[in-house]
Amino acid sequence: MGLEKAVVKPHERLAAALAPELEAVNALIRERMSSKHAPRIPEVTAHLVEAGGKRLRPMLTLAAAKACGYEGPYHIHLASTVEFIHTATLLHDDVVDESAQRRGRPTANLLWDNKSSVLVGDYLFARAFQLMTDADNMRVLQILSNASATIAEGEVLQLTAAQDLKTDESVYLQVVRGKTAALFSAATEVGGVLAEADERVVKALFDYGDALGISFQIVDDLLDYWGSDQTGKNVGDDFRERKLTLPVIKAVAKADDEERAFWVRTIEKGKQEDGDLAHAIALLNKHDALEETRAVALEWADKAKAALSAVPQGEITGMLSDIADYVVARLR
Repeated sequence: MGLEKAVVKPHERLAAALAPELEAVNALIRERMSSKHAPRIPEVTAHLVEAGGKRLRPMLTLAAAKACGYEGPYHIHLASTVEFIHTATLLHDDVVDESAQRRGRPTANLLWDNKSSVLVGDYLFARAFQLMTDADNMRVLQILSNASATIAEGEVLQLTAAQDLKTDESVYLQVVRGKTAALFSAATEVGGVLAEADERVVKALFDYGDALGISFQIVDDLLDYWGSDQTGKNVGDDFRERKLTLPVIKAVAKADDEERAFWVRTIEKGKQEDGDLAHAIALLNKHDALEETRAVALEWADKAKAALSAVPQGEITGMLSDIADYVVARLR
């Protein structure tokens, strides 16, 4: 029970502080995910959007704008934009990864088919661009459109680097910055831009989102080998999908010939047998890869909190700092 409270409290505090704005975001999402001509679109979208996600990314946009004193209506539109982009990437990711489960429920591609998932994801990207133009702010449009392109680049880079044991930590960081951190940093940056904050503050919000997103993804990758029922992460998914994530990269760097042959067979060649996951975890522990990865995640969380020193101080900014602790709390 104590662990549960430690994990959820910062997120719940921020959600409570943003309750009216979040309610408006959810209403706008429901309105814009509709379709007069294709009923499958709201069916597929609702399955994922209403599956109990935390709305972390749109909350970052709302919080960043509020921390900078914004009082207009368009942070609702931009937060909804961020959630649509995120949902679209999840639909596409589940097709690419051939996933059967997300957030404890069957994936859309399993319930419907790959074609529906891809096309509905495309529709949500289009809806996202419609929403972001509502703010009538060219810089906001540039930030979010650039982030969308960067996300796609990161996903493609992961495809080419995932099963190559020559992939090092710098390439891994490039993948993570693309596929995950780009949307976190865009979410916080546009909040500052919309509020017409000082450029130093806008840059700090970008840095916060970037570091937070990197920490978030490293934690997610670590939990694939270090998770439990309490974390909501299925242990071994990345291993079975042959993704070369930071824990494995660190273990491969210290591997002897026999261990390297194991990684070549399981990750590069995809020839996995019963007991391989347990052996992989044993190798990660042998070389302290899990603890070293944990240290990297904590380092990025600290960078996120440090960036907030340039943001106007107040209750919301303090809650953003707590969110960085929340991201890594799953490791305790």
